[in-house]
Formats: sequence, structure tokens, C-alpha cells
Amino acid sequence: MVTTPTVGTAPARPPEVRAGAAPTALRALGVFAAVRGAGVLVVALGAWWCGRDPLRVLGGSWDSVWYLGIASHGYGRTQMWATGSIQSDHAFFPLYPLLVRLAGGTSLAALAVAWAAAALAAVGVYRVGEHLLGARAGVLLVALWASLPHAVVLTLGYTEALLTALAAWALYALLRGHWRAATGLAVLAGLTRPTGIAVAAAVTAMAVRELLRGRGTPRVWAAALLAPAGWVAYVLAVGAHRHDPFGYFAVQRQWGSRFDFGAGTLASVEKVLTGGNVPFATTVAVAVLATAGLLAAGLVLDRTPLPLLAYTGTLLLITFGGAGFFESKPRFLLPAFPLLLPLAAVMARARPRTAVVVTACLAGLSYGYGVYLLLVAHVPP
Repeated sequence: MVTTPTVGTAPARPPEVRAGAAPTALRALGVFAAVRGAGVLVVALGAWWCGRDPLRVLGGSWDSVWYLGIASHGYGRTQMWATGSIQSDHAFFPLYPLLVRLAGGTSLAALAVAWAAAALAAVGVYRVGEHLLGARAGVLLVALWASLPHAVVLTLGYTEALLTALAAWALYALLRGHWRAATGLAVLAGLTRPTGIAVAAAVTAMAVRELLRGRGTPRVWAAALLAPAGWVAYVLAVGAHRHDPFGYFAVQRQWGSRFDFGAGTLASVEKVLTGGNVPFATTVAVAVLATAGLLAAGLVLDRTPLPLLAYTGTLLLITFGGAGFFESKPRFLLPAFPLLLPLAAVMARARPRTAVVVTACLAGLSYGYGVYLLLVAHVPP
């Protein structure tokens, strides 16, 4: 069961656990590097087999092209389709392309930033799992996260790895009672992706609870007010650029993304369940969303700490309630690693051989689906 530590106090750890914490974190990082490194090798071999450049596949396809454009030339690029719709690069938040620009602005730089963020994320995910469930479960949590169907995205020139890194360390900071760190990371997360607001939701939810309990210190008040600042600042900046306070949401509608309270999601699910002619990626997306719903129920029943519930719940709300790019919804849930906590707890009680076999099977499926997404399917990952 996921235990709920008191905010502001760090649980006392026995000396042997404290002394071995760093090596165990390195073990978790090694597990992640092994699982995803093999995935990169499989994609590279597949790309060569298909006569495509692996570097271009990993660092310069789909959304990566937009990020590279922003990194090299700043904002201002639009793309008009035959249907008359106009897509603007203002749909993409600025932190990742800024880091790519600082790293050199090339496809290699984009991959370097993404892979470094993925490594930081893996350690952060481990820290959260270790804090709540113990070291072994923390390592298994990282292994499960690295083996998700869409985990190939963690090694692309995308922002999911960066958001997960910021979110994991922000949640860990909250669990340890470090308000300033959590608030700063929430601001950065809000500059990373639209779903970065979920990190602010976690900080604000915890701050509100503390205020209701009469613990309204200046740090708590600052956290409640400042956590959404990054996300709000970018949305307002796009609005000012377009001379429309809701300009950012207009940009998203031009991309086909809007919040329709789940109507689009239900329509896609209905097509799959009624045997409609849908791409394989659509069927996988339905299966992933259904699994996420079940895992979310397990998370609630396990009395998961409030910040993790607020963070995960916000990601689920945005993913299930948003319309557009249905096949990409499992990617939107990649940062929702707390969903895997109940599974990690179960695997931690199993025999080591069982945990290894389960991880290996999941990783193998992830490799196959990653190749399919990048080299076969004609939908964005």
C-alpha cells in the first residue's frame, strides 16, 4: 500500500538505507539506460533496414521539426493545409526549444537535451517510488515506466522526458516538504508543455490543504500563487502576440486540439469497440486509456499522497477530456508515472526472477510498438 508521509517532515530512514541510497539510484538509472538504450538500438536498426536515417527518425520527425525550428529561428512559423487550417508554432511551449538552442540547435542537440532529461526523470521517478514504497519498488517503478508502449518517445526530440523530470522532482520535493524547490520546478514545468499545468495543480492542491489546516506560512502562500506562473505567462504571451486574451486556445483549435469533455475520446472508443476501420494505433490507444483508468482507481484506493493524486488526476482529465490526436493520448500520459505505483508495489513483493521476466516482456512489446509508431504508422507518436 502507498503510504502517506506528513508534508514538511522527511521519514526517518535506517542508516543502511540512507548509506545505500545513491548506489540504488544509480541502479535505477542503469535499468532505465539499459531498457531505453536497447530501444534506441532497435529503432536505429529498423530505420537502417527501411533505408532511413536513424538520427532523422529520432531527432527530426513530427513535433521535433517544430521544436528545431523554434530553437533555430524563434517563433513565427506557420503551416497552411489544403483544408485551409493554419497551424502555428505558438502551440509549442518554449523551455525545451530554448535548451536545444543553448545546446547547439541541431538534431543531436535536441536528442542530447531529451536524453539528459530522461536520465534526470528516471532518477526522480526512482526517488518518488523509493520514498513511498522502498528502494526495490523504486527501481521497478523506473523499469515499468521505461517499458510503457509509448516509451520510445522518451528517446525522441520531444518534451515528455523533460516534463517528467521536472514533475518527478517537484513531487519528491513536495513529499519532503521543500516548498521552494517544488514551486520553482512547477514554474519550469509550466513552460514545457500544456500539460505542465498538472505540476502546478499538485503544488497548489498541497498548499491549499496546508492553508485549510491553518499552516499558512509565507512559503505555502507563495507556492499556491506562483506555481502556475510559468504556464500562465506563456499563455498570456501568446494572447498578447495575437491581440486576443484567448489566443493560445485559438492556436490549439487550429491544430484540432480543444477540450470537449471527452466526446472525442468516447467516439474513438466506440469505433474500436464496434469493429470500425481504425488504425492499429487507435486500438492501442484505447487499450492504454482503459488501463490508465483502472490504474487510477488503484491509485486512489491505495491512499496515495495528495500531490500525486492532483498531478495524475490533472493529466488524466486533460488527456481524456481533450479532442484531437487521439493516437497520441498514450504519449500525453507518459509523465503520469504515479499510475504505476500499485504495479511496482506488487512486483516488489514478487520473486526477482518474476520481476525480470515481466519487465523483459513489457520492454520487448515496447520496442516492437516503438518501431511501428516511428517507421510504419502514419500517425504522430
